[in-house]
Amino acid sequence: MGLSILAQRAERFHTLHANADTRPFISNLRTQVELLRHGGLTLPVTVNHAEADNAWVCSPRSTYCDYAIEELQRYLPALLAAPLRLLCRAYGYALGMARVDQAVALNNWMLSTNLYPPLEHAALRAAIDEARQRWPQHALWLRSLNAHHNQDWLTALAEQGFSLIPSRQVYLFDNLADGTHANLQRDLQLLQKTPLIRMLPADFGADDFERIEALYRALYLQKYSLLNPQYTARFLQTWHAAGLLEFHGFKDQDGEIQTVVGIFRQGRTLTAPIVGYNTTLPQALGLYRLAMACVFDLAIRDHASVNLSAGAASFKRLRGGRPEIEYSAVLTQHLPAYRRTPLAVLQKLLTGIGVPVMKRFEL
Repeated sequence: MGLSILAQRAERFHTLHANADTRPFISNLRTQVELLRHGGLTLPVTVNHAEADNAWVCSPRSTYCDYAIEELQRYLPALLAAPLRLLCRAYGYALGMARVDQAVALNNWMLSTNLYPPLEHAALRAAIDEARQRWPQHALWLRSLNAHHNQDWLTALAEQGFSLIPSRQVYLFDNLADGTHANLQRDLQLLQKTPLIRMLPADFGADDFERIEALYRALYLQKYSLLNPQYTARFLQTWHAAGLLEFHGFKDQDGEIQTVVGIFRQGRTLTAPIVGYNTTLPQALGLYRLAMACVFDLAIRDHASVNLSAGAASFKRLRGGRPEIEYSAVLTQHLPAYRRTPLAVLQKLLTGIGVPVMKRFEL
């Protein structure tokens, strides 16, 4: 029997990045890429040894401290943000001492949101056992789990001794074909009404990826955070050619791309880790709306669910996005107490403080 489509994609990911420096692809990320194969489960793996200044997709410290500080500053009232920033800074030191970034992440695609294949219990146990044997000094992590899409994974991992640490609030869309949200309908109509020219995956050529990199950087890095993965044109073009990212977008009459989205899929779930648009043009053009409408349109056509990750919460809620707390599952029981304890405390802090704040301020 041949490999499943999901396993083939994991194999392609591994072929691209194993035994290769990741920085020509993601300029602020150093990691080692491996693959775990058990039964019908094939999982890409990133291995880190507490490298400094890594993008948050491979750095728990960046996720839970540095990026959190920036988000608090951006979204919360100053009186609440100030003490929480101090707590994050202090706890960042504790996590650094615990070498939290000495981490092996299973099913890590180096994207903001990892999507999960169907669960095979025996294969998952075998993959965890192999990871513990190969990297006995590392904590094991799985990111991007939510109870709506991944309850079976959460339950299985908890039974294996993993702790579940809240990370952020994401927005999920199911049954989009049945949606009646007026904003969503207007976005889909905009796909037909815009004066811009729609680009499908086959329309993107080698010369387009420098432009896509520039649009992504303008939004995710310059507007938001340098802790986001700094994807290069080489990464975008290579993943496009390998069928790992599916690009959609719009160009003007002169052929200049003005908005673009890169879609990643696992089975019948889509996410959009690459978004970029010309931030200097008037908001009335609806460039971000057009990018997201491409995702919704594809999901409706393919009867797929969408995980639109975190951020732009009001936009996503107005289009029917369902807020769900996302978790990282972490296994530390094989590590010494000085490395286990800070993560156990982090779980309690985020459950007791972080989750209520995310829900209260609709982050």
